[in-house]
Amino acid sequence: MMCADQAVLLPVESMTRNLMDRMILPGAIGFTRLGYERKKRAWKTPDISLEGRTAVVTGATSGLGRVTAEQLAAFGARVVLVGRNEVKLLRAREEITAATANTGIATATADLGLMSNVRRLAQRLIQHEPEIHILINNAAVLPLQRTTTEEGLETAFATDLLSPFLLTRLLLPRLKESAPARIINVSSGGMYLSGLNIRDLQSAKGKYDGSRAYAQAKRGLMILTELWAEELAGSGVVVNAMHPGWADTPGVQNSLPGFHKVMRTLLRTPEQGADTITWLASAPEAGQVSGKFWLDREPHLSAILPGTAGTAGQRKELLEVLGQLADPQ
Repeated sequence: MMCADQAVLLPVESMTRNLMDRMILPGAIGFTRLGYERKKRAWKTPDISLEGRTAVVTGATSGLGRVTAEQLAAFGARVVLVGRNEVKLLRAREEITAATANTGIATATADLGLMSNVRRLAQRLIQHEPEIHILINNAAVLPLQRTTTEEGLETAFATDLLSPFLLTRLLLPRLKESAPARIINVSSGGMYLSGLNIRDLQSAKGKYDGSRAYAQAKRGLMILTELWAEELAGSGVVVNAMHPGWADTPGVQNSLPGFHKVMRTLLRTPEQGADTITWLASAPEAGQVSGKFWLDREPHLSAILPGTAGTAGQRKELLEVLGQLADPQ
């Protein structure tokens, strides 16, 4: 689904962007605050109102999720903050309400690494939210060591891939009923370096590498974005993924301390990182496009290295494996 203006994107502009994506150094510079500031010069100030629209934001107590929730609330949306720490959720709700004068902020406590929690969350949302117009799958972890959840699943896989798969699937009927609706999957540039190893989605083989596990989960999330866009074409629900660039968030500080130390002067603020999430959730033109990977309000290649996009067979098998693990019988 694409509006006419975007369907005839200037060929030279599109080709240049794709070339830049394939060039490591220019592409990396684009991930920094310098890339954001350069792109921002061309943006117009949006005239947006989300009055009467409901957004669900996972991982909403800090970092990108926290900023996105406040930005959406400032546009007038009812926002449901999802997180695993009730104290932090209540604090975030209080702060967002004070900052935006929006009293329509709700909270829902759930550990999204546990599929039992995801199911309870979906049931609660369906029970209490007559309409859901925006779902932002933002919650993610990057463990330094391999750990498993109480349900026996590798933590990064469970939180970063299986959880958004299950939550989205459970909320799809409500999103369709509420259409026009939008799903935004927060991904990462790290996925560019990863394909899918269907036989080792939970990183059980060899030495565990948290960054690699995270990247594979984000690659899987990108593939789901593309598959859902095809499935939902014509339904009024659009699905997109985005890359926030390299943002200075608690997740980066805690999980990648070496990277943070070296790059901190070039890292984006959380507000800069969250900008495209909010834009995809609110801008009229973003509601006309589906199945794309966005950075700084522009679509980019979803795969660069050969073999990372996943074959048709791998994509089908991914859906089968996720479906089996999400609904063990």
